[in-house]
Amino acid sequence: MFIALLAIIIGLSLLVWSADRFVDGAAILAKHFKLPPLLIGIVILGFGTSAPEMVVSAMAAIDGIPGLALGNAIGSNITNISLVLGITAVLCPITIHSKIIKNEMPLLIFIMLFSGYLFFDGVLSTFDAYLLLTGFVLVIIWSVTAALGHRSDASNSECCDDQPSTPILLRREIIWLIVGLVVLIASSRLLLWGAVEIVSALGVSDLVIGLTIVAVGTSLPELTTTIAAVRKGNHDIAIGNLIGSNMFNILGVVGLTGAIAPITSIPAEVMSRDWPVMFALTLILLVMVFGFGKRSRIFRKEGIFLLAIYCSYNGYLVYDALGIK
Repeated sequence: MFIALLAIIIGLSLLVWSADRFVDGAAILAKHFKLPPLLIGIVILGFGTSAPEMVVSAMAAIDGIPGLALGNAIGSNITNISLVLGITAVLCPITIHSKIIKNEMPLLIFIMLFSGYLFFDGVLSTFDAYLLLTGFVLVIIWSVTAALGHRSDASNSECCDDQPSTPILLRREIIWLIVGLVVLIASSRLLLWGAVEIVSALGVSDLVIGLTIVAVGTSLPELTTTIAAVRKGNHDIAIGNLIGSNMFNILGVVGLTGAIAPITSIPAEVMSRDWPVMFALTLILLVMVFGFGKRSRIFRKEGIFLLAIYCSYNGYLVYDALGIK
């Protein structure tokens, strides 16, 4: 048990470090080619910070534990909105300006509903997986087109980093991008091994481990990236990161999992407990982003509310999994 816990701690630490290097390298490459900041937030950072979920879930599917992979994707979405956005809003209230983000939210709602439709029959077939992966590609194309077509959008006045891009810096970041990806894969394997050992020792389902320990671990890049963006005044990029990450988790992570190993029996708890929580949090985010005629701003009290939801949900998972009386 001790070795498994140590493996999880080391795996999570390396996962955060490697994801950070991967995201930084991707963002600098994007800025080198003069891509809009919002595009970096939604596509580059959204996809980059979802890389841990993708790698961990893909390896879980290969190892024959798709429940952990599915729990990781859904749990990461729940964690992104309740924990990541909650902590960020408590530290610094978030103001949303971008019209593109408001256009992305209905699309995120549709993706959540579509995933519920696919999960409803208790099976994620290869065909379902390819539908999700097709949607993944279409969302990337749509996001890129929207961001490039709205260079005057409010978020484009934000800047992640004014550091000039030089050939030496570019080569260095390409090297770190590759190193980050390699370490990302290795740390994911270590984390996955530790999680499986914990599952065996405690008799907890792989779904619950995916929803809790693994979800939090793979969401740490979103947390660090979002807080850093808000502290630099890049509020729309921070929200774009979370929206993009949640889209990619369902379309890319779940799609990749199903393509590798179709899930023939989705646990009943997914539709009775986990998916409804994920969808409810997405609706709450929708309300916060639009603000209903008011200035779209997420205050500290909303952040505390989101954190309360996170604590309540995870507390219930632990209570139910361990049979606490």
